[in-house]
Amino acid sequence: MLSAYFAWKNKLSTGKIAFIVTTTLVAVIFINFLPHVKKSDTLILSCIHLVLFLWSILGFAFVAEHRNNDEKRLSYLRYNGDLVVMTTLILIAGGLMSAITNGLFSLIGIHIEKFYFQYVGIFGLTAAPIVGTYLVQTNPQLVGRVSPVIAKLFSPLVLVMLVIYLLAIVYSGKSPYTDRDFLLMFNALLIGVMAIIFFSIAETAKNITNSTEIWVLFLLSVVTIVLNGIALSAILFRISEWGITPNRAAVLGGNVLILIHLILVTLKLYRVLSKKSDINGVGKTIAFYLPVYCAWTIIVTFIFPFIFGYK
Repeated sequence: MLSAYFAWKNKLSTGKIAFIVTTTLVAVIFINFLPHVKKSDTLILSCIHLVLFLWSILGFAFVAEHRNNDEKRLSYLRYNGDLVVMTTLILIAGGLMSAITNGLFSLIGIHIEKFYFQYVGIFGLTAAPIVGTYLVQTNPQLVGRVSPVIAKLFSPLVLVMLVIYLLAIVYSGKSPYTDRDFLLMFNALLIGVMAIIFFSIAETAKNITNSTEIWVLFLLSVVTIVLNGIALSAILFRISEWGITPNRAAVLGGNVLILIHLILVTLKLYRVLSKKSDINGVGKTIAFYLPVYCAWTIIVTFIFPFIFGYK
């Protein structure tokens, strides 16, 4: 739906629209025709990475004729950050309205909870990103002021949380090397923090006025590299001990790509702090690497099932 909206808004050529439609249909058909195997890790991985692949297709529609334009790619990241903020606000408002509505009907003895969530709540959840996109696109001056403030506010908080968390891991004795669930949560945390770094840079790149903000992003990147190093060493340990599996291969590949990207971004931030470069260079470093993630989603979604025999 959003890809169609941006294809229409950006007046894409017939060829590009055909590409978007074809790739989307092929992806959906492929995922539905995969063999139904109980406890198939490759099926789960394909479903997860299919979402990321479709996110890449949405990005293709968003950047329109400017596929190699770093600023346009950064704009896509800004759009995602703004969309998360706006969609969250919509969902909070919708949740409050739903609670009030159900509460009012309950007071008069009419229970509409089941009907409401089946016929109203579901549509509200699916419509939230679409409405959020409309608001982001039609009110950029409003949303564009909120997201940078949130980015500036949460970046130092996340940095403090991560430092405390790393110290707490040492104190608790919890190990990602032997605890699979902990390793999964560790990687989820890593991806979340990386997203915060990239969105923060995309949102505030043009508004950074002092070195303190850059220092926060630099230190946050360094700590995230440490997290990535721990996660990467843990997955390598598990592979050496128990062999390769689809999940371990996917996590290993993702961690390596993220580590390379984080190192590049951190080096750019260091150059900015050293007055050898400007902040725009950091944004370009983030932007040019995005197609690499797209390529990885294609590999995991469409090739992993065949490599690992649908296991």
